[in-house]
Amino acid sequence: MEEIKIEHDFWVIRLENETNQTEIFTKKIPLGLIQFHYNLKGKSKFVFNDNSYFLNLLEEKSLLLYNPQKELPMQLEIAPNSWVISILISIKKLHALFSNETENIPFFNEEFQQKKLYKEEDIRPVMSIVLNQLFHYKNNFSAQNLYLKAKAYELLSLYFYQNEETNLDKCPFLLDEENVLKIKKAKEIVLQNMAEPPSLNELSEMVGLNLKKLKSGFKQIYGSGVYQFLFDHKMEYARKLLENGSHNVNEVGLKVGYSTASHFIAAFKKKFGITPKKYLLSLHIKVN
Repeated sequence: MEEIKIEHDFWVIRLENETNQTEIFTKKIPLGLIQFHYNLKGKSKFVFNDNSYFLNLLEEKSLLLYNPQKELPMQLEIAPNSWVISILISIKKLHALFSNETENIPFFNEEFQQKKLYKEEDIRPVMSIVLNQLFHYKNNFSAQNLYLKAKAYELLSLYFYQNEETNLDKCPFLLDEENVLKIKKAKEIVLQNMAEPPSLNELSEMVGLNLKKLKSGFKQIYGSGVYQFLFDHKMEYARKLLENGSHNVNEVGLKVGYSTASHFIAAFKKKFGITPKKYLLSLHIKVN
């Protein structure tokens, strides 16, 4: 879980469950905040009123939750292998962001704002791109806060301007939703075969997309090339295996596709700036 404060009354929350059991995330939400929840992968479930009411958040679906009369605390059950991004923002701040456009957005009608709202929608490809950029951004880079703020604003603007696909004009490739689905399939293939991933040529044949479109489209959606994306995922997976303590360094290296410990150690140090052994010692975990 990572909670990022963008501004006063404005947060982005990233939730990732790569374990084999359901995890529960809870957070008290003050009155007057509107909640946007996006499920990029897997499935999750909101629990309300002492387990008396449930709302499912399914893969590639979004939920908007708002109640002007009572607080809506977050109690989210996150299934294994699930990713969720939530945006919390006060209705006052959201209204200020769209102050020049309020007459065009029904939600900002004063009468509408006094109503409870529980709204499910599909995550469109153009929104999926921004969500993945938010989810996979690299920590501690220059202008990080500005980047996150810009992406959060972009996501909100796309939510309320759902019939305007002008953002896609700059990249004609993404106008074809079928291509986006092929790129997502390519990502799943490399993650499922991370120890022995297919070549780019093999991958393009597997998903039915030419090599040029595969490379440019993957970078557009996920922010990096196929193998850089895979490398980052492998190192994160390796780090979690090490923290779990059930595998030694050699075993973890083999699981993520390194035939020798020295190659794995070098890759881990490249990613995190520290060897696996020193990383474990920093966490006070006994090294086998």
